[in-house]
Amino acid sequence: MRRLRGYLSSMAGRLFLILLLGMLAAAFVATLLANAKRRQDFDRQNMVRTADRLQGYVEMLDSASPELRARLLGLGGPGIRAVADEAEGRDEDAAFAAVLAGRSGPLAQARVQASGYRNCLPKLPDFVPRLAPPAGGRRNEPGIIPPSCRLVSLRLSDATPLRLGLESPAVARDSLAPIDPLFLSLVAVAIALLAFVVARMASAPLKRLAGAAVALGQDLQREPIALAGPAEVRSAALAFNAMQRRLQRHLGERTQMLAAITHDLQTPLTRLRLRLENVQDDALRERLVGDLAAMQALIREGLELARSAESAEQRVALDLDSLLESLVEDAAEAGAQASFERGCGAVLMLRPLAMRRLFSNLIDNALKYGHFARVSADLHDGQVMVRVRDGGPGIDEDALETVFDPFVRLETSRSRETGGAGLGLTIARTLADKDGASLLLRNVAEGGLEAVVLWAEPVFSPVR
Repeated sequence: MRRLRGYLSSMAGRLFLILLLGMLAAAFVATLLANAKRRQDFDRQNMVRTADRLQGYVEMLDSASPELRARLLGLGGPGIRAVADEAEGRDEDAAFAAVLAGRSGPLAQARVQASGYRNCLPKLPDFVPRLAPPAGGRRNEPGIIPPSCRLVSLRLSDATPLRLGLESPAVARDSLAPIDPLFLSLVAVAIALLAFVVARMASAPLKRLAGAAVALGQDLQREPIALAGPAEVRSAALAFNAMQRRLQRHLGERTQMLAAITHDLQTPLTRLRLRLENVQDDALRERLVGDLAAMQALIREGLELARSAESAEQRVALDLDSLLESLVEDAAEAGAQASFERGCGAVLMLRPLAMRRLFSNLIDNALKYGHFARVSADLHDGQVMVRVRDGGPGIDEDALETVFDPFVRLETSRSRETGGAGLGLTIARTLADKDGASLLLRNVAEGGLEAVVLWAEPVFSPVR
């Protein structure tokens, strides 16, 4: 049920629902109109056949002698008999009169009225054998047009007036219901399939564009979107590719600018350091040299931050446990309290240098500010999680996100003696984002701070 609600809340689901309901309504209305047209055509054909009977009988009367005409009127025709002048008619039957108006001879000027069925009944001696068919119990049966009687008034070619009772017997019409459930079910299934395919086709370019936007956030150097599909889709892809090029150019210019600043500052900073060596006051000289080193570290880390966002390093199959274990061993060999508690056995498609820089920053932070670093990796329900825990005092809950901002340092939890510029966590999160991971900090109940790198949807290597 949740998946259904999620689908219907998407663009494809809404398009599917709109198309399905719209086309079902159109099919229902079209079926009703077609059925009404079919019934109308059937009734007209029935009137034409009745008019043919009447025309044959009237032409026979018109060409007969007076004696033969009298005998024919006495005998009557097929469903036709002469009626007395005092027989009363009811409403005008304009539809049947229009059919007769198109005939030649006396029928063209005939007047037609609906009449009681009694005017079409035979004389009493002939009544019994013909009683059952017209008076049968079919009047209210479905698919049966009940018998009717029309009173036709006309003049023959010799101006002899005639009044004839014209019987229309009961006719079996198509007995199918106006709306056939089986037919509508088949139409509904066909429409649903068509609507589903059309909705997927219509939403596919938008999904592709959304996927490209997510991928662009992780890798600015990704391949541009292919210019394919309808004109609107190609126009959107063209605009997206243009935006990507502008971002690449902007980031490249920023990196080049920082690199140029760093390069140009090296010479005056070197001269300044040499001149500081001539300062006679040892305490003053040490403070000035420390400030100069902080400036150099700030410049280097600013350049590193720009490079981390622009890196075009390719992803390869990387054994995550081996990387973490090697970093922990390097820290332990340098005399730090670092330990690798457990691995996850995952081989992911990652950028080796970026991941080494990411976890190096986290381990260095744990060692500098928390006295030790305990590293572990877990694989659960397809999610890979790496934890780097320290033994420091932790930080305030309100500052857990603030520390990821550039140049942010917390006096209460971080010492300035390390010379950091406040960019380490910023660089680490940037590197994690580019490889599809999320980086967060959380305080541990037993004490200390824990950095967590989580791949909710990791890209595993095909060879495990």
